[in-house]
Amino acid sequence: MTGFLTLLYKELLRFWKVGFQTVFAPMVSTLLYLLIFSHVLEEHVQAYPGVAYTVFLVPGLVMMAMLQNAFANSSSSLIQSKITGNLIFILLSPLSYREIFFAYVTASVVRGLAVGLGVYLITLTFFDVPLSSFPWVLMFALMGSALLGAIGVIAGIWAEKFDQLAAFQNFVILPLTFLSGVFYTIPSLPPFWQGLSHLNPFFYMIDGFRYGFFRASDISPYVSLGIVATCFVAVSWLTLQMLKRGYKIRH
Repeated sequence: MTGFLTLLYKELLRFWKVGFQTVFAPMVSTLLYLLIFSHVLEEHVQAYPGVAYTVFLVPGLVMMAMLQNAFANSSSSLIQSKITGNLIFILLSPLSYREIFFAYVTASVVRGLAVGLGVYLITLTFFDVPLSSFPWVLMFALMGSALLGAIGVIAGIWAEKFDQLAAFQNFVILPLTFLSGVFYTIPSLPPFWQGLSHLNPFFYMIDGFRYGFFRASDISPYVSLGIVATCFVAVSWLTLQMLKRGYKIRH
């Protein structure tokens, strides 16, 4: 475990040394979403009976912040290492591809949880957000952050420059996040868009995570957890294969 722990420690230090940029800044941007959308739509939208729209927004925004930052952590680390050339020191060390994978994903989970927890604690000073089931919240927070951390490893391996990584984030991660039900409930959409939303794995992460707060969701949390877990296993297998073969990192 020495190699895994060393790489994990390095990855944790990497984002913590610039915590103002990697943790505090995402918290501020997420709170701006909350203030703007709640101010505009508070009097016009009620997602769940008895739940104010601002309170409804909080879990979705917390999960969105966790997903985006978990992805950003692993993807940015890999692309920086490739461009600066220090990735060679990781490849030459006696680390297995499994240790590399789990170190990057674990660090991504830690950063995602740090940002999400910060956003949630700050919102508690302004709004009364219930927490009905902590185990459900924790399961979806861990699983969602791990899944996006693994996707971030794929993006970091695939991208050869920052422009490609930015394109992956802007045209894949960002649309899937915003169209996952963060700002609305899926039943409020027309039938076509409801069906399309059910093809979005991010929807199941948001919906299951929100269930832990309100005991209300668009679909069963057990179904959401099964789909998210299946996606994580599939993405992890693909990531491990890419690392094992040295795809775009051994040249």
